[in-house]
Amino acid sequence: MAAALTERKKMILDLLTEDSRISVSDLAKKFGVTMVTARADLVSLEEEGFIVRTHGGAMPAFHPKIMERIRSRKDIKAAMARAAAQLINDGDTVIITAGTTTALIPKYLLGKRDIHIVTNNTLLLTYVRANPQLRVTLVGGEFLPSEEGMVGPLALQAIAQFHVAKSFIGVDGASVKQGFTANSVESADFVRKMADQADQVIAVADSSKFGTAGFAKILPFERVNTLVTDSFLHRDFEEKLIEANVNVIKS
Repeated sequence: MAAALTERKKMILDLLTEDSRISVSDLAKKFGVTMVTARADLVSLEEEGFIVRTHGGAMPAFHPKIMERIRSRKDIKAAMARAAAQLINDGDTVIITAGTTTALIPKYLLGKRDIHIVTNNTLLLTYVRANPQLRVTLVGGEFLPSEEGMVGPLALQAIAQFHVAKSFIGVDGASVKQGFTANSVESADFVRKMADQADQVIAVADSSKFGTAGFAKILPFERVNTLVTDSFLHRDFEEKLIEANVNVIKS
């Protein structure tokens, strides 16, 4: 998922999201390319983690909402994940919550040693397999495909067992009145609990999240030690965060 997608590949993903029964021959006809080229596109998309090949075709590897989030603001998310990874030191224990940006953090931990990650983020597993210095504890619970995360009572019970140095939390929205928010109560409860288990709370949220509050409140700005965001964060929000003693890092 690191490579930039061509327009044709983006269109293939959109078609497969709408109808996974589309065959290689259908794709070749649709785009006016050879079967070999259409098959090569599918192989490439599979290698990048976007699809799962089937006999004669393919299907998306993730929920449509996740697919949309993976494809949006990719360069910004990568820069934020890299900046967040720089806050992790050798020997750290960290919690990383579900999210397409937080999932990228382990990708940038190569060279660091003896890191233990506790997570409910199943998307993150894509990036930890190649790094033997990462130890990962995946908490159990109910799998939420639209979030690529584990949630629910079992997940809450599991996370209560841990104490970590740093918790990296993803959010769906943020506003001055509500603080950091999520789109569902289940997600908000779980992210809040993950923050409670850490000495430091680090929110990872791009500027598009600010100004729109989600359905459920996670934490007020004052409960977060650091925000990793992008360079487009509006000055008004930055000032409010600084007033709340939040260290703002712009990637």
